[in-house]
Amino acid sequence: MELTLLEGFLVGALVFCFAVQLYFSLFVHLKLALVKVEVLPEEGRHPISVIICARNEAHNLERFLPLVLEQQYPDFEVIVVNDRSWDGTRDLLDTFAVSYKNLKIVTVSEGNKFIAGKKFAVTMGIKAAANEWLVFTDADCYPASPQWLMGMQQPEEPMSEIVLGYSPYAKKRGLLNSLIRFETFFTAVNYLSFAIKGMPYMGVGRNMAYKKSLFFKNKGFAAHMHIPSGDDDLFVNAHATRHNTQIRINTGTQVWSEPNTKFLAYLKQKKRHFGAGKLYKGKHKFILSSQIVFQFLFYLFFAVCMFFKPAMYLAGGVFGLSLLVRCFIYPRLLKRLNYAELRWWFPVLDILLFIFLVFNGFLSIFVKKVTWK
Repeated sequence: MELTLLEGFLVGALVFCFAVQLYFSLFVHLKLALVKVEVLPEEGRHPISVIICARNEAHNLERFLPLVLEQQYPDFEVIVVNDRSWDGTRDLLDTFAVSYKNLKIVTVSEGNKFIAGKKFAVTMGIKAAANEWLVFTDADCYPASPQWLMGMQQPEEPMSEIVLGYSPYAKKRGLLNSLIRFETFFTAVNYLSFAIKGMPYMGVGRNMAYKKSLFFKNKGFAAHMHIPSGDDDLFVNAHATRHNTQIRINTGTQVWSEPNTKFLAYLKQKKRHFGAGKLYKGKHKFILSSQIVFQFLFYLFFAVCMFFKPAMYLAGGVFGLSLLVRCFIYPRLLKRLNYAELRWWFPVLDILLFIFLVFNGFLSIFVKKVTWK
């Protein structure tokens, strides 16, 4: 089978894009599939301060806050920052405070002279914390087990300052829910795998921990206080290293979260995250952009090859091999990260997620303003 110069270029470009995909799949993501799951400690070594920021979250706090307050850990406090809520959050927290002596309430009032947003609320919670080790989650999240804090406690290694946890979304009906959970899965695979590889670049505020001294030593969120997002990923991106960061994927240390049920709300959430990504370190932006760009080019060159009969068969073989490799690695990871039922829809969701990410990227160019809540 003889190829023209153009056909040779298209097939060669397709193979190169496949090689880039292969690197991320085999030399980065496969590490997460093979790493040994940590065993939960049997005792709590240091006191913990859990910090939750809430803005009009009375409904979720009523359902989920007791699961945090009743963790099986010997010494911990739970700080809930009531950030200018008007839905009865304060009354609910006052009621909880009568029954739970480990609950501490911090109130941010409307009209205070500050830069409004979650970062200010998080900072207020950290200032109120009595302990060095801080564990973060959100008001719409609930621990997978009573041993959550046991797993997220301060590591024994003295150099460890950050622990990155995992937070899957709850299963609901519909295609949007499947897409949200699949996108969350790939985000987690990426940041957990790169952390194992020695290049931590982000974490999620639904389930992460770090030292209070690390926060104040680096002046908190001062470097990016001007944007509404990034209280979790930008802080980790700036201060996490191969030496001071660990991950936790034991099912007992996971935190489940309630997903968006409206597509526009999900778009708004992803727009906030996309804005924070622009402030990542250069090497991290290059790596993350490369993943999207080369996947886009892979599909583009494959589609163009379909118009040339000799190149069509070679391109089909490369595409089939790519699918085979991905179907070998990622369904195993879906099972490990509590999304086992999505394994059977992997090829379809993989393409849908790619289309969504491209769409969201273009949308983010034109829609600039975002807020927390």
